[in-house]
Amino acid sequence: MGSICHKLNFNDISSPVALFHAWLAFRRGKERKEDVQKFGLSLEDNIIGLHEELEKHRYRHGDYIEFYINDPKLRRIHKAAVRDRVIHHAVLTAIEPFFERHFIFDSYSSRVDKGTYAAVRRLQRFIWRISRNDTKRVWVLQCDIRKFFDSVDHGILFGILSDTIYEPLTLDLLHTIITSYNGTLGKGIPLGNVTSQLFSNIYLNELDQFMKRDLRTQYYLRYADDFVIASRDREYLLNLIPKIKIFLAKRLELNLHERKIVIRPAWQGIDFLGFIIFPYHIVLRPRTKKRMLRQLKTSEQLYKKGAITAELYNASLQSYRGMLQHCRAHRLSQYIDIEYKLNNQCSQAEQDYGGG
Repeated sequence: MGSICHKLNFNDISSPVALFHAWLAFRRGKERKEDVQKFGLSLEDNIIGLHEELEKHRYRHGDYIEFYINDPKLRRIHKAAVRDRVIHHAVLTAIEPFFERHFIFDSYSSRVDKGTYAAVRRLQRFIWRISRNDTKRVWVLQCDIRKFFDSVDHGILFGILSDTIYEPLTLDLLHTIITSYNGTLGKGIPLGNVTSQLFSNIYLNELDQFMKRDLRTQYYLRYADDFVIASRDREYLLNLIPKIKIFLAKRLELNLHERKIVIRPAWQGIDFLGFIIFPYHIVLRPRTKKRMLRQLKTSEQLYKKGAITAELYNASLQSYRGMLQHCRAHRLSQYIDIEYKLNNQCSQAEQDYGGG
């Protein structure tokens, strides 16, 4: 990508003002967490303390807390301490704009004005365009990178960052964050870090550039470690697979998930990011529908027991309603409107507290 961070100043990360804004970004939606409240009680001292540690090169990243979530498959999450996560946000705010301008248009994970729904709609447009209004057969190649987050090589990632960022204090801090996780093994970035979202896009931008510049794939898009290529030529797609494998192995030390390499005609429906995409319409994946209804039922039960607030229950319901707006799901939407109701009777105490 070349020298694009020549204007980066370490003060954009380490200053009390930058750290305070990072704290505000970090705490959003986490106000009721005990560790967040504790940090906030001595906010000025904590911000000044972090500033001095960074300026005097004494900052050391703390340990991670490990836990698991079902999303929908079992995922291992590593959560850093609040002080470290505030710094992660400061780093993200400072360096993300420099990298963002060099990402390809069709990279959709963890980017402003992108996301799951935009990726799904874009793939449908690809299919429609290639098929010439559904008059030609279209094939779609789907690939998934095997254990991506656990496989990111620290040396390769830091090398990519070093090719772009020349400010030494920022590089030292980035090296500290990267090696704070599995530093002795030299592999992996934790799912719990906000910086990992940016690091994954920076790492896989190497693949994006290879696909667009070297292989000249016109109808390619990526969401996190899942990517698709559409074409009217099935043999063309088959011939891409070994080229992609070689690049991933040699440049990024990554491997495709062999059982998830799929080529199928678009008219059969493309299962992508929780939806089934057809040339004329998009429907919810059956497993996504079942999981949504199960989680809505759980949220309702927790709310009735007083285990979650009205705001959280409403937020869950509105989130799924929003999902259904992006696909053909009129009957399901009607069912949810009848079965589950928004609760607007939030207590005064909850309103005073600010929700979340």
